[in-house]
Amino acid sequence: MGPTLSPNPLVSSHQKTVEETNKNQAVVLALYEALNTRDVNTVHQILAPDLEWWFHGPPTHQFLMRLLTGASSDDPFRFEVDPVSVTTFGSTVIVEGCDNSRSISWVHAWTVRDGIITQVREYFNTSLTVTRLRDSPPSACSSSTAEIAPVYCPYVWESSLSNRVGKSVPGLVLAI
Repeated sequence: MGPTLSPNPLVSSHQKTVEETNKNQAVVLALYEALNTRDVNTVHQILAPDLEWWFHGPPTHQFLMRLLTGASSDDPFRFEVDPVSVTTFGSTVIVEGCDNSRSISWVHAWTVRDGIITQVREYFNTSLTVTRLRDSPPSACSSSTAEIAPVYCPYVWESSLSNRVGKSVPGLVLAI
């Protein structure tokens, strides 16, 4: 009989992270489907009652807030949330889309915890770059004095639709 192989903890940890990432992305996509079909019960099940909201853009473009609060229940208002790209980094799900008829591009950065959306950052007509915030690599911190260590922020994602709106847009960095 050969030796018994124990599971590799690194492989198991990676697999768990991938499964969590897929679940978080599925939660956000289910929210968009519920918003597009006006399925209020599903929206309430997916969103935390104390959802944290952050918005960057003109107040007249708070379409997602109008959808989530029911302020847009009137028939003439339609804002289809049809994602063009979805990228997930653990609990953060980045979704990008655009509405050419209104000359807008948008990015939503959702935070999902235990299958519930707890936070959304919404950006309209803004070029967004996402970075990971962490301590500097050891080679960059060779000083032995009591200085503040630099922070290392590798780029992990950048919006691509903001150039479609036909005008200059502000740029922001989101550190996760």
